[in-house]
Amino acid sequence: MRGKFITFEGGEGTGKSTQVELLAKYLTEKGFNVVKTKEPGGTEIGKEIRRLLVCGDKDKMDATAEALLYYADRHIHMVQKILPALEDGKIVISDRFADSTTAYQCYGYGERISKEVIDSLYKIAVGNFKPDLTIVLDIDPQKGLSRSFAKADGMEEKELRFESHALEFHSNLRKGFQIIAQNDPERCVVLDADKSIEELHQDVIRTVCNRLNLVANRYQKIQN
Repeated sequence: MRGKFITFEGGEGTGKSTQVELLAKYLTEKGFNVVKTKEPGGTEIGKEIRRLLVCGDKDKMDATAEALLYYADRHIHMVQKILPALEDGKIVISDRFADSTTAYQCYGYGERISKEVIDSLYKIAVGNFKPDLTIVLDIDPQKGLSRSFAKADGMEEKELRFESHALEFHSNLRKGFQIIAQNDPERCVVLDADKSIEELHQDVIRTVCNRLNLVANRYQKIQN
């Protein structure tokens, strides 16, 4: 049987990476074969693309160049890693996928690149493929940015290129993710990320079990 593809989305500092780790651990303990990945950087080529995109000066490239690089990374990621794992019946959990490009490069920049262009790139690079479930983690941008900068203090290579944008960019970004979720409620669920790590983890588990019927016999379904 084909596996399931779960993506985590949201602005800076929402705790996506932590929740990916916790969900992967939970599902692995329940007997599932889980693959963790991320965008950009889920493949060897993707790691090189990631350095171009998330490090350095915020103005070193425009929204169109960013979108093209993201979709180059995404196509390679999908073909080399995501689809083979799904064909093997594995659960793939990704820290970001295509919604991030729409939110950042379209809404974040105030539609300097149109959604129509973003959608065209999706068709070229991804086709009709999409996640089975997308969990959007939502938090006030100022709180999220504070978390991101604190986390970066311990990093050798600072990945703060997008954090360096003005607060308006991050407010637009948050609205963008909310619009994406509203327009695709069957796939997307928005969760309040302004909680403790464990509280949010429990919300994630409930969402995954309710939406995908995973571990249904071991975890009581709760209405969202």
